[in-house]
Amino acid sequence: MIRFATLTVSVLLTFTALFGQKTKEPFLGTLTYRITICDTALARYVPVRYMKVYTNDTLTRIENETDRLGKQIVLKHLVLNKSYLLLNTPIGKYAIQTNHNEAKKDSLLPYMFKKKCGRKSFCGLKANRLSVSHKGFVEPQTFYYFKQYDPKYLNAFENCPGLPVLYYIPTNDGLFKYELISKDTTLPEHDLFGIPSDFRRVTFDEFMNYMMQGQEELEEPEEKK
Repeated sequence: MIRFATLTVSVLLTFTALFGQKTKEPFLGTLTYRITICDTALARYVPVRYMKVYTNDTLTRIENETDRLGKQIVLKHLVLNKSYLLLNTPIGKYAIQTNHNEAKKDSLLPYMFKKKCGRKSFCGLKANRLSVSHKGFVEPQTFYYFKQYDPKYLNAFENCPGLPVLYYIPTNDGLFKYELISKDTTLPEHDLFGIPSDFRRVTFDEFMNYMMQGQEELEEPEEKK
């Protein structure tokens, strides 16, 4: 009788937890973020860049521009939690595979989120405010997020209570601000989420080996001179 009562309480608590949670709305469409450096003294040397996030709620495609590697494209399966990083290098085109479930085992979530009062509009929707701490921040930064959407569409901030629409990323080159400037709910073409046939699928270790071999081949003519 005691075992039955314990089981009943456990079931009730489970149902209460499940039905008490607010489910997130699926987002299908395109998000465009503007990326700027926070150091005003460097702003004239660092051009404004943009990041596009395409999603059909199962797959995402994140396009980003970098100074060192040019255009980067991340294709991620949100259910399987696996992704490919597409890079077009001087020695070839590569799709570098990543298993995020394995990566999480050795990773920590460095961003600490604390909800704050205050709201702000982005693309016609109200966003909630957060105070966020990180070892790369001199002091906590103010983030904003859409609480109705899951943060899974971005390739970071999994412990954020919603989809970040204004946030900061610390890098070796400085602190960068990401701000949502456009939200389009048109369903992206499915072909956007595929790996082009001219890209070679490799692991990260295989990619590094190819890069080292390619670098040696590029430097060899100089050594012979």
